[in-house]
Amino acid sequence: MSEMKEAPKISFPCPEYPIKVVGDAHETFRSYVIETVQIHAPDLDITQVTVNDSRNGRFQSIRLKITATGEEQLQKLFEDLKASGRVHMVL
Repeated sequence: MSEMKEAPKISFPCPEYPIKVVGDAHETFRSYVIETVQIHAPDLDITQVTVNDSRNGRFQSIRLKITATGEEQLQKLFEDLKASGRVHMVL
């Protein structure tokens, strides 16, 4: 008999909460992601933001860390990023 384990709960505030945003590669994608994240996490340290291009250069992934203050903040941030149509995934 296998038991389902619950995912560990995040305790808030959670400093250095990692987020990865994947979207179409474009010269303005990084700045778009940063501006959108800063609406919800104004303390974002942009010097810690990294950008990786896919092998063929079609996609970019943006990695960053924020101080997560609650589930509502994260939900709104993810919704705003995905609402643009430029973002394919937020992890």
